Amino acid sequence: MIKLALRNLLGHKLRTGMTFGAVLFGVISLVLSGGFIEDMFIQLREAVIHSQFGHLQINAQGFFEKGARAPDRFMIDDPEPLRRQIARLPQVADVMARVSFSGLLSAGRTDRSIIGEGIEPNRESKLGTFIRIESGRALNDQDQYKIIVGKGLADAFKVGVGDRVIVLVSTSGGALNTLEFEVVGTFRSFSRDYDGRAVRIPLADAQELLNARGINTLVVSLKDSLDTVRVAGLLARQLDAEKFEIKKWNELTDFYDKTVTLYDRQFGVLRLIVLIMVLLGVANSVNMSAFERVGEFGTMMALGNRRIDVFRLVITENVLIGVIGSSTGLLIGVVLAWVISAIGIPMPPPPSSEVGYMAQIQVVPQELVLAFTIGLVATVSASIFPARRVTRIPVVDALRQNV
Repeated sequence: MIKLALRNLLGHKLRTGMTFGAVLFGVISLVLSGGFIEDMFIQLREAVIHSQFGHLQINAQGFFEKGARAPDRFMIDDPEPLRRQIARLPQVADVMARVSFSGLLSAGRTDRSIIGEGIEPNRESKLGTFIRIESGRALNDQDQYKIIVGKGLADAFKVGVGDRVIVLVSTSGGALNTLEFEVVGTFRSFSRDYDGRAVRIPLADAQELLNARGINTLVVSLKDSLDTVRVAGLLARQLDAEKFEIKKWNELTDFYDKTVTLYDRQFGVLRLIVLIMVLLGVANSVNMSAFERVGEFGTMMALGNRRIDVFRLVITENVLIGVIGSSTGLLIGVVLAWVISAIGIPMPPPPSSEVGYMAQIQVVPQELVLAFTIGLVATVSASIFPARRVTRIPVVDALRQNV
């Protein structure tokens, strides 16, 4: 049966080529679109992690619920033993301390509410690969009373490098405290909203501003983002749940989930369109091929072949086309993915962001299996109805097609 099917396919090169081309196009499209979508999600995930949140954050219990209004009331007073404990995990790249605060930024006669962070600049520079300095420079560990301001906030205030601003906050004791800072840079992250109200200052300056000795947050940077859930589970078993709470990066913001949902819907429609195109293309080719060969099938049945034998022959031919076409499509799709990835695809900023990125095509095993399966199943499924119709044509009527 397989030899006969191969001979028939090679004997009708045009018809075979049409069906083969439809399968090939569909599988290549699925490989490239699936790899593109996967890369977009990876890029977005890494941008969220490395622009602001890290992979994990450990805070004093209650900080995430109430800390935004009064971060100075949820301090980790002695963070160093905890930092060393976390850093001993083999998956951890670094652990950095932050102090959070909210207050007012004053420049001349203009005041605006802000959110701020006291950071360890040199450690943060390793994490914040997606934070882009728009003007001036980043903070460093030697800085004192220096500040970098989000691009949106700097534009609203019309302040730039060298200008002096005043930060006013309320301490845990209820007193107001102010410090004057020199702007040394403006930055742009992956979130336009964050850039419009955020400032960063050295950790020691933030502690002085709040009249506090502790920190609010230990930000954990991992060697591999895929270890996030595992490390969160390890830390949950090691740390006292009554004292500390652990949050994964995707629990800290809904930006990622909303953007993924948006893109998933858009590209889900794209995938559906590609799938329908494959089904229609293959069905049309198989249908034309089957009815052009009615006379041939009539001759086979007249010579003693059963209708089920003819049906099996048509299905076998299309299984072969599906297997060969899908396999070839996978090979070409993977090669194209590597070539496109080497060049890169310039992408516009996602929603609520001002920073674009260079996209690639990921070679994802699950997408390859899905593309191959769709190519094969579509080819075989599209051949069932035409195969059944031609085998139900009376032999005499089928033989007339040979005249």
